[in-house]
Amino acid sequence: MNITIHLNGQTLERNILPGTTLFDFLRNEGCMSVKCGCDTANCGLCTVLLEGKSVLSCSVLAARANGKHVRTLEGLQQEAEEFGAYLAGEGGDQCGFCNPGFIMNVIAMCGELKNPTEADVKTYLAGNLCRCTGFASQTRAILRYLKDKEAQRDVQR
Repeated sequence: MNITIHLNGQTLERNILPGTTLFDFLRNEGCMSVKCGCDTANCGLCTVLLEGKSVLSCSVLAARANGKHVRTLEGLQQEAEEFGAYLAGEGGDQCGFCNPGFIMNVIAMCGELKNPTEADVKTYLAGNLCRCTGFASQTRAILRYLKDKEAQRDVQR
């Protein structure tokens, strides 16, 4: 089956098997930030943006992304590095394995919600598994990041 996916600003036309997951498609295209840690859509490591919304790429068929825009960390380097610094500053990256999923969800949250609350943040974190930190450091990093982003927007106004 032939599909066209707009991946990180590049248009790709590929012939795939009908059961190919978006995760497998992305890994085959060299997107190594997309990880799979559970095979049950419970860990959040495979999170990508599909048309600007966070999705678990292990549970989406690549055919569903036909004609759509997909973003991975490889295509969001500036945003990822910016938030990653906050995550590291709060000690939320002990092993780093869960970071790509967290970062993708924070980027999606910032695009979807205006002035998210701590409850909103916890909702977005709910789909990401981290065995190192207990989520307190990630929550602190996100809240600090959001506060600083809002302050930057206020200065620009």
